[in-house]
Amino acid sequence: MTDQGTASVETLKAIAAAFNAHDLDAIMEFFTEDCSLDMPRGPEPWGQRLVGKAAVRAGLATRFAGLPDVHYGDDRHWVSGDLGVSEWLLTGTRGDGEQVRVRGCDHWEFRGAQVVRKDSYWKIVDPAV
Repeated sequence: MTDQGTASVETLKAIAAAFNAHDLDAIMEFFTEDCSLDMPRGPEPWGQRLVGKAAVRAGLATRFAGLPDVHYGDDRHWVSGDLGVSEWLLTGTRGDGEQVRVRGCDHWEFRGAQVVRKDSYWKIVDPAV
């Protein structure tokens, strides 16, 4: 884990690399014990909120299971104080063979150099429009 004591673009790039390696252990090293993750889909306006390191890990595991070749590319990152943003192009293949290609972003909140909150957004791709 990149440990510079505060949020940094380098930390966001390291997190993206861990996601692209599908390395849950490495990903979770960046998160605090009391972290939360707002998934882009769910029953509430904010999607599905997962609270605590174990719940966040389980939620991320579902992402890798649902899109086993998921990749976050064409990314850029920035930080202001204890907040960060990552933009990316997510690509992958669902279990049924459907190709996924969607722009999205993550809003990050840090406590020191660790993530306390990740709020994830995906564009809605509607080929019929």
